[in-house]
Amino acid sequence: MELMKLLFPLVFFLLARLSGANFVGSVPRNITSMFTFGDSYIDTGNFVIMAKTVSFPVLNDKPPYGMTFFGRPTGRFSDGRVIIDFIAGKFGLPFLPPSLANSSDISQGVNFAVGGATAIEVGFYERNNLVPFKLLNNSLDVQLGWFEELRPSLCSSTTGGSRECFGKSLFMVGEFAVNDYSFFFMANKTEAEVRSYVPKVVKTIALAVERLINDDGAEFVVVPGNPPIGCSPAILTLRQTTNAASYDRTGCLRDVNGVVVYHNTLLHAAVAGLRLKHPHATIVYADFYAPIRRILENPSEFGVAAGGSALKACCGTGGDYNWNGSAVCGMPGVAACPDPSAYVSWDGVHFTEAVNRYVAQGWLYGPYADPPILRAVQQH
Repeated sequence: MELMKLLFPLVFFLLARLSGANFVGSVPRNITSMFTFGDSYIDTGNFVIMAKTVSFPVLNDKPPYGMTFFGRPTGRFSDGRVIIDFIAGKFGLPFLPPSLANSSDISQGVNFAVGGATAIEVGFYERNNLVPFKLLNNSLDVQLGWFEELRPSLCSSTTGGSRECFGKSLFMVGEFAVNDYSFFFMANKTEAEVRSYVPKVVKTIALAVERLINDDGAEFVVVPGNPPIGCSPAILTLRQTTNAASYDRTGCLRDVNGVVVYHNTLLHAAVAGLRLKHPHATIVYADFYAPIRRILENPSEFGVAAGGSALKACCGTGGDYNWNGSAVCGMPGVAACPDPSAYVSWDGVHFTEAVNRYVAQGWLYGPYADPPILRAVQQH
């Protein structure tokens, strides 16, 4: 049994590197559509569409984004597929179209996630001078509004209301909050100050889940926590310090990850509370922190960064973490590594396709979800 536990991550990460292969096992048939909300970790093109309407800088529409699977940029912040692509595929669903693309076929789901999205409404950050620029209006509440605008057309053929319409739909609310906390830290807030905002952020996410259940008839909801952003090359570069005590044994920033762990603890507890209030709904907490830490702490098990640092970006340039804010992925002259699957970070902020696949696998089958998505679906 212990041997199997040790081999589990290695086997699935090796499968992840075979990017053209599908997950093993039969396709579950009791999910017929997916509706997803979040930020750049699962965006499939909304940011590119939204940003171009207001002349906001865009880089993920340029090579080498998309190089591994699609062979071209698709609006995803990765070298290939993102987490929801693998989850949709497991249920036999197509790639979810970005909601702002106004796709003619949305019967099997839509992705409302947008790069840069926050949990708290963007006006909060602008009013409190937490950001030096105007944000795109794409927060969690805004994305829910987009979904509710589409709901009548999605449910036009049903007679039993939203609950009947979405009874076989999987909803994913998140990941949210990475941008919220990043804005606080970039505004030079201390760990204690950022932690003070965590209950507000978690409450916002919990209320959104409840809104989907109460108002929109959602019966199956996945709520991911945050990844360890204190390990991301961009944050490590921006907050680099000579104080060795600021780093843990993996080389990640203690204060940033301390906030993330606090967030995940409160969010997991909030999910437990929602289950008690809504026993008819199935709510999964998806752990985004543990799988990333597992790879970073055991890079050789996963074939990651052989001869280099697991904390370096694949696509970037310069410095200890191969990330430079003045020359980021997508800019002219910024190259990607030959083998993205040997890296955790794709562009200094987002993950490679291989990592996205490993996380999706852990959410579907365990051990990185409470309960694993496929088990929850079968019991629903």
